[in-house]
Amino acid sequence: MNVLLIAAAALMCFFPGQQSTAAPVAGIDGKWHFVLDTPGGDRELEAQFAVDPEGKVTGKFGETDVAGTYKDGHMDLLFTMTSEESGETAPMKITGKIDDQNALTGDWEFSAYSGTFKATRPKE
Repeated sequence: MNVLLIAAAALMCFFPGQQSTAAPVAGIDGKWHFVLDTPGGDRELEAQFAVDPEGKVTGKFGETDVAGTYKDGHMDLLFTMTSEESGETAPMKITGKIDDQNALTGDWEFSAYSGTFKATRPKE
């Protein structure tokens, strides 16, 4: 019986646990390429986010400063933005989560407009 326990302990040293070959998800920190589905067609924007240990999000959405949270895999942003097309300034709300392909997907709302979006990390 002791020989069996020693053999099992030795095997655990060589195989400490099953390791995943998939890259770990880094949350939403870093650069993103957003494609917003709008009534006038797709609108593309670049964004960059940083998340502090408490889940507070800061960064840029295009040229606009962002504010919000990222907790338990869900992003919730709310910030004031000025539309380049209309010149209108209004709150921009973006909610989403990272999907199985490591893309950020969700919904956006600005003034009387709303839609969905998909964001991917730019290829480096």
